[in-house]
Amino acid sequence: MADEVEDEVLARVREICLALPEVVEKPFGGHSAPSFRIREKLFLMTSEDGLKMMFKAGPGVQAALVGSDPQRFFVPAYVGAKGWVGARLDTDQDWTELDELIRDSYRLIAPKRLAALVD
Repeated sequence: MADEVEDEVLARVREICLALPEVVEKPFGGHSAPSFRIREKLFLMTSEDGLKMMFKAGPGVQAALVGSDPQRFFVPAYVGAKGWVGARLDTDQDWTELDELIRDSYRLIAPKRLAALVD
C-alpha cells in the first residue's frame, strides 16, 4: 500500500514538473530519487523514500509555509539555509498549492525567457 501511495505521489510531482518548458528528470548526487532540472539547474528534489520534496522559494516563503503549517512543510537540511522548502508528501497536501509552489521554484531557477512562458 505504501508503495502505491509513493508511486501516485511521485507521478503527480513528475507530471507537474515535466509539463514545464525544457525540464528534465535526473537523479541528484548519486541518489536514485528523482530530481527535476532546467538547463542543469535543480528546482525540485525528492527524498530517497519518495515521501518528501524540496523546492526553491522566494524570500519569506519558507518562514511563512513552515510557520503556518509545520505538519506539511519543513526547513530541509543543507538547502534550507538557501531558502528551499521541504514538503511532506505522506500527509494530506493541497495539490493546487503544491503545483503553484513548484511553478514558483521553476520561475526562480529558469532563464527569464522560459520563466515567462509559465502562467
